[in-house]
Parts: sequence; structure tokens; C-alpha cells
Amino acid sequence: MTAQSATTSTPTLSWPRTVAVGLIAAIIPSLFMVPMFKLGLSPMPAPPSLEFAEMVLGRTLPMPVGLLFHLLYVMLWTIVYVLFLKPGSVKAALGLAGLLWVGVLFVFFPLFGWGLAGTSVSVKLIPASFIPHLLFGLALWGSSRWLMPKD
Repeated sequence: MTAQSATTSTPTLSWPRTVAVGLIAAIIPSLFMVPMFKLGLSPMPAPPSLEFAEMVLGRTLPMPVGLLFHLLYVMLWTIVYVLFLKPGSVKAALGLAGLLWVGVLFVFFPLFGWGLAGTSVSVKLIPASFIPHLLFGLALWGSSRWLMPKD
């Protein structure tokens, strides 16, 4: 299936391909971030997805729950990218990744008590949160080009 229907200009959604793009876009940054946390190399006090899950559910949770929240979050944004942006467009993928990174810095980090852009913890949170968002954008772009080729 293509991002555009052959008979109309309305975008169509191929669920298997969209899920595959979302899985790739979620796994690539996780391959970088999970070891950073496990080795104690991340300047963040906790994985943001786990911190968010604990905030929402109001209790301490194991890392797999945080990864599940991360996967669901990435799937949501993958659907937005496929339906409303241009799948296969590096500008759209990196633009979305940049927008989500700004949201982390100015919405989620303050909600977690880490301060604006995480500066109550360390200014290192700014680049530490940029890298996985860059990886997300590149994975979103690359996987959508690979799995959603244009006719």
C-alpha cells in the first residue's frame, strides 16, 4: 500500500507498515538509551517514559512499563507522521522529532520536577534528550522510506 490512494488524494493508512515504522522508530533510540541508563552513563535521573508512566499511574514501576509507554507514545506520533505529514520526508521526520524534543524540555521535564529544560538536574539533559530524538527522527524517516515507498 502507498501513502496515497490510487483513486483519490486522501491518505490511506497501511496498519502493518505503520506499526513496523513505529516499532523501528521506537527501538532505534531505545538501543542507545537503555544501555546508557543501565550503565549509569545518562545524566537523567530516570528514563523519561518511565518517569511519565509513574506520574500517570501514581506508583513505582519496573523499566518494562516505561518501555511500553515509550512504544505507545512513538506509535501515536508515527500515526500522526503517516497520516498528516509526509512519510519519507526527512524534513517532516526531523521537524516532528525536534518539536517533540522541545516538548520534553519545556513540558515534561518541568512536570517531572527536573526544571525547565532539565536544568534543575543538569544542563547535560539538553543534549542527552536531543540525541534520542534525533535518532527517532532519522529512524522514522528511514523506515518510512523503506517500508512506505512511493509509486
